[in-house]
Amino acid sequence: MNIFRYLTFTLLLFAFMASAQDRPAAPTYPKIAGYVGILHPLFTFSSAGTDKNFDHHYVVGMPVGINIWKSSTIGFSAEFVPTIRAENGTSKMSNFLFHPGVLVALGKGYTFAGRAAFETSGRYGVTPVLNKIVIRGKSSSMFAAVPLPLRFGNDRPTSFTIGFQFGIAF
Repeated sequence: MNIFRYLTFTLLLFAFMASAQDRPAAPTYPKIAGYVGILHPLFTFSSAGTDKNFDHHYVVGMPVGINIWKSSTIGFSAEFVPTIRAENGTSKMSNFLFHPGVLVALGKGYTFAGRAAFETSGRYGVTPVLNKIVIRGKSSSMFAAVPLPLRFGNDRPTSFTIGFQFGIAF
């Protein structure tokens, strides 16, 4: 009878250990993720008129950031965006943006980022961003985002931009 109990206990122990290994581990927080991307400001509206990217000039940003998730629903992000402007046969780095903000997971791969904006051009403002994971991999994910920058300052009219961003998070 003791051998039967020992064998039963051993089999149950192995079965439990095997089933525990099959379950994915619950994520631990805080969780840190980084990302890189390409940003295209498409249209900028202000009292000075409408500025369209790809129309007599090309502007591209290259955001790099780090996200620190406090839980599965809330986190902090710091983004750094050098911007290059090409026109009339020449190009230059035209701006650098520091973009700290809060992250809110909305479910189904969507995230809202509410960001403050501080630019070397002397402009400042806010940028709400809606982000969506479009391809989820084991160690990285592809995302698309729609940033909506609102900018003030530096003796220029208030402006509102519609942009498109895509990149990889890891």
